[in-house]
Order: sequence, then C-alpha cells, then structure tokens
Amino acid sequence: MAETTRVRDFVGYGRNAPRVRWPGEEKLVINIVVNYEEGSEYSVLDGDDHNDGWGEYDYEVDPAIRDFGSETHYEFGSRVGIWRLARLFDRFDVPVTIGACATALERNPEVAQWVRESRHDVIGHGYRWLEYNRVDREVEREHLRLAVESLERTTGERPLGWYLRSFPSEHTLDLLVEQGGFLYDSDVCNDELPYFMEVSGQQLLMVPYSKVYNDTRYLLNPTYGSPSQFFESMRLGIDYLCDEIDHGLGPRMLTVGLHPRWSGQANRASAVRDLLEYVSGKEGVSFMRRLDIARWWLDHHAEWTGAR
Repeated sequence: MAETTRVRDFVGYGRNAPRVRWPGEEKLVINIVVNYEEGSEYSVLDGDDHNDGWGEYDYEVDPAIRDFGSETHYEFGSRVGIWRLARLFDRFDVPVTIGACATALERNPEVAQWVRESRHDVIGHGYRWLEYNRVDREVEREHLRLAVESLERTTGERPLGWYLRSFPSEHTLDLLVEQGGFLYDSDVCNDELPYFMEVSGQQLLMVPYSKVYNDTRYLLNPTYGSPSQFFESMRLGIDYLCDEIDHGLGPRMLTVGLHPRWSGQANRASAVRDLLEYVSGKEGVSFMRRLDIARWWLDHHAEWTGAR
C-alpha cells in the first residue's frame, strides 16, 4: 500500500527560486558522490535469494548459485577502481563525498583508512546495498542502527547524511528522525537546491541527488557511447546552469554520481579527469563536500529564504 501521510510537492521553489549565496560568492557548486557499494550488493554467498546484476549486460546467472562474474566485477571497484578515482581527486585537490555502504567499508579496511585520512566526507548509503522498500520497517530500523555504528567505527565519524539504493522505503525519513543525529537526507532527486521537508513533526533538510548527472547512464538506455559523451553531458549541464545564472537565476548546486566499478575503469576515468580539469578552470564554479553544503544551508538559509 502507498504511504499516504506525506503529501507530494509539485511546486517547490517555483518561478521565484531563492537568491542563494555560496561560499566565495560562487554561482555553482558541484558535489561529487562516490558510491562505494562493492561487497554490500545482493549475493547468495551472503544469504540472499539472488545475486546482484553485473550492470554491464543483461545476462543473469541462476539465482540459486554464485555469480562469479558479477562478484569479480564488483571486486574491480574495490581493488582498482576506487584507487584510480582517489588518485584523480588527489591530483586535482578536489574534495568529494563518499556514499558508503557500511559492510563495503568493513570488507576493505584500507579504503576505510583512506577515508579517515582524507578530507572527504561520508554520507551513509545503507548497511548493505539493498532495496529497502522491500524489507519491513523493523529490518530497515535495525540496518540503520548497524550502519551508523559501523561507519563510525570504520571512518572515525558518525554519518550526518543518508541516502539509500534508488528505492527508499515509505519509512526511511521517519526512521532517520527517530534515530536522530542526521543533518540531512539525499533520497530525493526533485530539485537543484536544498530544501526542508516536515518529517515526524520536524524540519529535515533535503539535499537532492541526481540520477541524470550519473555514470549509471553508461548502462541505462539511452546509454553513453563513450566516456567523452559522459563528460560532454556534464559540461553541457554546467555551462547551461552558469548561463542561466548569468542571466538572472540565483546560484545553483549540481550533484555528480560516480561508482568505482564503472568510472574506475581506465577509459571512463578519463571523463572524470576531464570534468575535474574543466571545473578547475571555470570561473565561479567549485567543488564542495555534501556535508559542507548541508551545513552552509542550515547556517545561512534564512538569509535568502527569510525563514527562521
């Protein structure tokens, strides 16, 4: 049954979007979210009733047996892909956000150590990379608790943001408020600016994600034919937003979603490199961590929305 207590909002900020002020008076801030999911996906080895798909093609192994092809594809992301992306972020001195599934970091302590040592922030991405709209409320509640404890242990910091695999449940936001300690959620994809939503009688900040500026488009029709098309898509979005802002629209934010098993491949990493290089030379555009965007909005939103 559909959850009926939360009313859909088709209006948002409407034609009079707020005149946001970003740090340094930037007109566009970009947040890269690296979805670190490898080792937390569906697997019969972990007691699931099926294996997660490879993503690169549609062939499926009998769900009753292990899928070694998909397992090694995910392992590429944790063994090679994440380090290729890490080297790029270091080369261009770009702060990013690690969307971490808790069990994935548990299974690769070296990646967890890199996160602890870096200046990147962490957003919780579930205890495992599951479709939480298919589990009951108690399971989701327990996985939320386990994820918070696990990520605090592996990264040294409690996650202050949250988002799930594409399909959050009808209970997700209420459970975040119940758990407490979260500054924001990113399960929505319905705006280009943060906004507040009333959840369980409280105002919860929503920092929208994007499935468009995302390397999943290598796999979903219509797909990118080459990494250059992924970069070109990012460039066009950045340029158009900047053009709108130059013609009177208030500043905006843009989220780019990456996955180590996909964008960590050498050919596709070239698109990430080109994006970092392009933004580094683009006036009025800079990268921000997701946590910094959330904190900035919480501290300053009254200046442009008039809210108190």
